[in-house]
This record gives sequence, structure tokens and C-alpha cells, in this order.
Amino acid sequence: MNKKTNTYFLAILTCLLWSTVYASIKIGLKYEAPLYFASKRFIIAGVILLPFAGKLRDYISVIRDHTKLLLQVTVLQVIMNYLLFYLGMNLVPGALGAIIVGSQPLITAIVAAVITDNNTVTRKKMFTIVSGLAGIVLINAGRQALRLGSATELLGVTLILGANISTSLSNVLVSVNNKNVNPVILNSISLLAGGIIIFFLALILEKPAEEILPASYWMSLLWLSFVAAFAFSTWYKLLQRPEVRVSELNLWKFLIPVFGAIISWIVIPEEKPDIMTVGGIVIISTSLLLFFSGIKGITFDRAINK
Repeated sequence: MNKKTNTYFLAILTCLLWSTVYASIKIGLKYEAPLYFASKRFIIAGVILLPFAGKLRDYISVIRDHTKLLLQVTVLQVIMNYLLFYLGMNLVPGALGAIIVGSQPLITAIVAAVITDNNTVTRKKMFTIVSGLAGIVLINAGRQALRLGSATELLGVTLILGANISTSLSNVLVSVNNKNVNPVILNSISLLAGGIIIFFLALILEKPAEEILPASYWMSLLWLSFVAAFAFSTWYKLLQRPEVRVSELNLWKFLIPVFGAIISWIVIPEEKPDIMTVGGIVIISTSLLLFFSGIKGITFDRAINK
């Protein structure tokens, strides 16, 4: 497997793991308040990574030499992203929330184009983004009615967009500041620190669960912790590769709703394929194939801003 193929494989695998997150979060939130649940997830994920990240002196070195990046990732990726995400998703219908979350590749492309010099928004990239967003709309319209009918829901949309901007900034910063930063240590420290801060916020803002939590809760928590530990570490590693552009890597995230729909068909008896959902999957898959396969049949190559 060459490096390019390896990048594609790891990006697709990471998106597959992320596609399982929403169902697991729904299970956990049946039994515990959002901030308590999120804080436990991130603390456990940070601890899981400790044996794999390196020795104590490696942690000390990263903390000493990359303090600014650690603070940025902790605040943007772990704290702000998830606080805004959980708050926003509680205010909007699931289908609408999924579409707003799915706009992240577009926001990342814009943020990367503003901050960096090698992430120009080309016609080819914009075509893929628009196609991906159209596919997400179809997938979610096929599964739920779409609506935006109140000021509360508008606030929810705004919060989710804020979460997208936050995680996009974090992605770009990791991509730009890629000088000898161990991605596993970066992920472990940011998850631990972010989880502890969210836990103290939960102590102030929420009530802890008073009942004995069932096995399904602990299974969802452990799975989410594993996904956070593995997926973010892998994603940071990909962002640090010199040949990888952050705006292009994030295009793979359009696969998350595709995998989510397919998994639902497999595990949920009530979920069945429908024309709109299948159409959305075909649109997303085709647009990504055209972008990453190097097919030259359509002339997208001139940059929009040139």
C-alpha cells in the first residue's frame, strides 16, 4: 500500500468509526446528562492512549515545546466543539442537525483558504463540496422531515455552525503546526485536559445520574472513548503529512452520513433503503470518486479566486 492509498484508507476508516458515534451518544444520553457523559468519554479516551503515546519525558517535551498548540486543540476541538455541538443538537431536529454538521468540509475549506496558502478553493473542490451537501440533504430528507420553525431551532443551527468553525480551526492549526508533534500525545493530553474541564463544568451545570447505569450505557461509553482515542489520533497524523491538504482530507467526512445510513439499515429493523437516501449516497460516492481518483473528464482545475 503506497502512502496515498494508505492516507485514503485511514481517512475512510476514521470516518467509518465516526459514523457510529451518533447512535452511541443517543444511548448514553438516555441515562446521563450531556456534559457528564462527554467528560467521562474524553477522560477515558485520554487514559486509553497513555500506554501507546510514549514515555513520561515525551509528554513533558510536547507540553514544553508545543504548549500553544495543545491549548488551541484542547479549547477548539474538545471543549468548544463538543459544548456547542451538544447544546445545538438538543435544540434542532435530528435531520436538520445532521445537515448542519455535514457542512464542516465547506467550512474547513473556507477556513483553510483564509489561513493557509496551499488550500485554494478550486472549482473541482467546490463541486465536490456542493455535491456532498446535496447528498447529505437527500439522505436526511429520506429519513426525517426537514424543518426550521422557531428561534430556538435557529439558535441550535448557529451553535452547530460554531462547533464546525471550532473544529475546522483546530484541524487547520494541527496541519500548519506539524513540526515533530507526536499526534497520539497531542490527542491524549487534549482529551484528558478537555475532559477534566468539561467535568467541572458538569458539576456546576448538571445533576449527576442517581441510578445504577445499565450495561448498554457502559458499552456505549467505552466504544465512544475508543473512537475518540483512535480516530482523532489517526486524523491528526494524517493532517501532519506534508502531502495532505486539510481542506481535501475533510472531504472524506461526507462519508460519515453514508456509513451512518448503511449501518442503520443493517442494525435497525425499522430502517429500510429508500430512493432519496440511496440517491444521496450515490451522489456523495460519485463526487468523492471523481475528486480523489484524478479523473480529468471535467475541467475543474482553475481556481475560483484566480
